[in-house]
Amino acid sequence: MPTENGWHTGPVRVLVAMSGGVDSSVAAALLVEQGHDVVGATLKLWGGPSDSGCCSVADVDDARRVAQQLGIDHHVFNLTEDFDRHVVTPYIEAHAQGRTPNPCIECNRSIKFERLLERADRLGFERLATGHHARVTGDGAFRLRRGADAEKDQSYVLSMLGQEELGRVVFPVGQMTKSDVRAHAVRLGLRTAAKPDSQDVCFIGSVEGRQGFLADKLQFHPAAVTDSRGETVGSVDAVELVTVGQRRGMGHGNDGARRYVIAVDVPARRVTVGSAAEAMTSSVTLSDTSLTWVDRPLGHGERAVAQVSAHGRPAPCAVACTESGLVVLFDVPQRPVAPGQTVALYDVVDPDAVVGAGIAA
Repeated sequence: MPTENGWHTGPVRVLVAMSGGVDSSVAAALLVEQGHDVVGATLKLWGGPSDSGCCSVADVDDARRVAQQLGIDHHVFNLTEDFDRHVVTPYIEAHAQGRTPNPCIECNRSIKFERLLERADRLGFERLATGHHARVTGDGAFRLRRGADAEKDQSYVLSMLGQEELGRVVFPVGQMTKSDVRAHAVRLGLRTAAKPDSQDVCFIGSVEGRQGFLADKLQFHPAAVTDSRGETVGSVDAVELVTVGQRRGMGHGNDGARRYVIAVDVPARRVTVGSAAEAMTSSVTLSDTSLTWVDRPLGHGERAVAQVSAHGRPAPCAVACTESGLVVLFDVPQRPVAPGQTVALYDVVDPDAVVGAGIAA
């Protein structure tokens, strides 16, 4: 069995990112049980109101109480300015451009595995641990792999991590199923044992939703809805809220079949729709500036397996290097990938291993 990125080296100082959920609670507990010098840290990221996600006052309190149960120190790091600059503001700007961003992936990239790693370095920690369901294997050359629980696998949202980060991070629950994690929390009497998983974007309230959050930050514009022949078939109140691939609110064609969004053009105030067949795509282009690689970049014509959402079905593909970016060529046409969404690429021979990732142009 592959080594878990250097854990054979013995006890070390570990900073554990504790979100207040059961996964990070058990991650901290496992490290304590293994004899490491463990300190918990909870990130204060969002300064506005929130009743969902992983940034509420209750979550901070849960993390602090679990740390007390485990007998470890706990700190709260205020990274609200970084979070607003790198996650919230780009989220708003992307919608203004008709793109569909993934704020959780950007938070992982720029906050949890950049700013927090920098903080860990300054404080003298050798490792950073989180409660993600993923695995890191190898010694010297590291691989990011899917978590043992296929239903909870989070390798997709970590697909931007490279060798430098993978050599430092640890995912203690990556070898466990979710039921095993909860059972371990119950055995230890942790207050988070039965806490539901966070499902929402932390800075968007469950009542206001995406539209309510963006309403006072963007000017919404109505747009015409046209079919693939250019004929107007309807309208939308806010083109900035429409996503490529969306079917809700798009009505039906003359044949009674549902219509799907094929393209969103904010400047032209136009949404193009088509049938399910018309919406399928054989390729997606990933912008060069967004590409990250675990080890080496894929070359022109190489094979991979693409995943276009957190729990999407893996799709065999080839890649082509072009002037406009890396083009992912699907073996079988797929549902369209909205601009701004991340496409993770996995090893065609070792499909549990992430090769790299990029953002759809």
